[in-house]
Amino acid sequence: MLIQLFLATIMSLVTVVIHLTGLAFLVRILRSHHRLVRPLKSAPVAVLLVSTATIFAIHTAEIWLYAFLYLLLGALGTFEVALYFSTVTYSSVGYGDVLLGHEWRIFGAIEGATGILMIGWSTAFLVSMLGQLKLLTHDWLTPEAGPSLKQAAR
Repeated sequence: MLIQLFLATIMSLVTVVIHLTGLAFLVRILRSHHRLVRPLKSAPVAVLLVSTATIFAIHTAEIWLYAFLYLLLGALGTFEVALYFSTVTYSSVGYGDVLLGHEWRIFGAIEGATGILMIGWSTAFLVSMLGQLKLLTHDWLTPEAGPSLKQAAR
């Protein structure tokens, strides 16, 4: 059990470092004044699409890393099974059709907790980005856009 906890702790830390590095790289690109980035800044939806694709790439790298470790540990038989298990565990879908042996089940559970935290972090990052891009503002939220709530209730 201690080996599982040790490896799970190391993998969680590695996952956090990968995530932090990936998001920092994304922010650096978006703040760049490079000629390839400048046209992107005038289209907030394009910035959002590039950011979302980059975040998907970060999650993919993290999931694949766990899958490779499952293979290395001999916890799962093939890479396809390890990748499938890692994906459903990381995303907390947890279909339950592929299970780890008792000697690695705590490790798998901690991958699930780590994955849900990373997905939450990514969600917060995207919501913050939406706010900075002013894509969360709606004219229907302002009183000038239509009848007041008192008038609508009558």
